[in-house]
Amino acid sequence: MDRHPPKPPPRGLILLGIGLLGLLAAFLLGLRPAGLVPNAGGLRLARDFFSAATEPAFSWESAHLAAHTTPFLADLAHAALRTLIFAAAAMSLSVLAGLPLGILASETWWRRSSFKNSRMTAAARGLQAAVRIGIALMRSVHELIWAVILLAAVGLNTFGAVLAIAVPYSGTLAKVFSEMLDEAPRHSAKALEGIGVRPLSVFLFGLVPRALPDLVAYTAYRFECAVRSAAVLGFFGYPTLGYHLTLSFGDGRFRETWTTIYLLLGLILFLEWWSTAIRRRLVS
Repeated sequence: MDRHPPKPPPRGLILLGIGLLGLLAAFLLGLRPAGLVPNAGGLRLARDFFSAATEPAFSWESAHLAAHTTPFLADLAHAALRTLIFAAAAMSLSVLAGLPLGILASETWWRRSSFKNSRMTAAARGLQAAVRIGIALMRSVHELIWAVILLAAVGLNTFGAVLAIAVPYSGTLAKVFSEMLDEAPRHSAKALEGIGVRPLSVFLFGLVPRALPDLVAYTAYRFECAVRSAAVLGFFGYPTLGYHLTLSFGDGRFRETWTTIYLLLGLILFLEWWSTAIRRRLVS
């Protein structure tokens, strides 16, 4: 008697279930549309803030700051550079840690032919499980929480800020890298195995090159995320674009705030174009 796998539920039922769960969550949280209606002071603040979007600042709005600091755009460019440096340093550490962890967490690494005779030894399976648990712990804590922990532990230290991004990003990269290696096409690897190539060489030259475009593209995407995370770390006092955002907004210098937002947006759009160009070059 043939056994067929159970059919998945219709999409309509899945969407209905998601919608019902959303309504239940809204009820339990006490969400009310009336809670989004601002008071008179909030309306005035929102009007002043959004009206400044069409007039971004090109110099300090405060005469006191203009007289005692460097030019506004030069200071902002320096903050943008520091934001990129923070992100680049964090991503460098993340890749160095995430790639080997992703390899050790993947099924592909442990299913190489060199392990077939021992049927995946208990020690190897235990190491893989330990790596996966470590990866889950690293990525389960948000970078903002890591920033709070490290800020309390080491103070306003730049290396602490880099680690606050690098630790959870290492776990995320390792998780995604392991899945990409497991899902990579295996035609080249099987061909190399068929002519007697050693398992390690099969992995390095038959499997990794097939997964490389996706690995690089995802790393570039995570670099975009790291730039945003580095900017947000400025809210804790680190000298990134977020530091300018929180100071200018808190002081009511909304034109400066919008200039910072537009600069951050420009950085993200440039990085998105750059990562797309890299992926197209690798795939073609």
